[in-house]
Amino acid sequence: MALDAGHTDPPTVLLVGGSPEPSAPSTVRRAAAGADAVVAIDRGYERVLAAGVACALFCGDGDSIGGAGAEAVRSAERAGSLEVVRYNPHKDDTDLGLALGEVARRWPAATVRATCLGGGHPDHLLGVVGRLAAYRPVGTRPPAAPAVEIVEDGCEGRVLHAGEAWDMVNAAGRRFSFIPLAPSAVVSEAGMRWELDHRRVPLLDDLGISNVIEADRARITCHEGVLACWLFA
Repeated sequence: MALDAGHTDPPTVLLVGGSPEPSAPSTVRRAAAGADAVVAIDRGYERVLAAGVACALFCGDGDSIGGAGAEAVRSAERAGSLEVVRYNPHKDDTDLGLALGEVARRWPAATVRATCLGGGHPDHLLGVVGRLAAYRPVGTRPPAAPAVEIVEDGCEGRVLHAGEAWDMVNAAGRRFSFIPLAPSAVVSEAGMRWELDHRRVPLLDDLGISNVIEADRARITCHEGVLACWLFA
């Protein structure tokens, strides 16, 4: 799973989750485009197989993957084409949390891209957003570049920390939302129907729900706190 010796930019690592409402294979392939490595989280390996995407690492306790998928994991492991990290089902963390730990150890400065994590149970979804918001890469990265990207059917997203921004190009007419994930966030929005200039927004406030992109180039900037943002198709 080592990167090429000439690779200097922070790598992008795709996490494919095991949501009971997975993204389509075409979405998984789109999410994998340009990724330096793909990590399957438990049942997420079935999504990787369905999409025909090469996978470097499997992380999971095996509680959600089906029999055929589990056998495919064992076969790839025996062939040496897949690294496998198995967890005890009786653990105090989620598979996503442990997989993010593996990413941090292997690719400390990586951008994390995630798919097949947003559907199904609402408690899992909130936990997923919380885990992704807690991910912080270590190392040199481009200024203001978000470290977490989300790709799902019908939307894409970012998690923004203080000093990070998301530029959206050629998205006029699309719906856009953000939710603060910190006790208080300071936000600016430009190129949208309702714009903000260093507006302080409290935790989980609905101010940022259902805006509309109106310019060829729009931007949301997080000046303080943490934001989850979504751009809908």
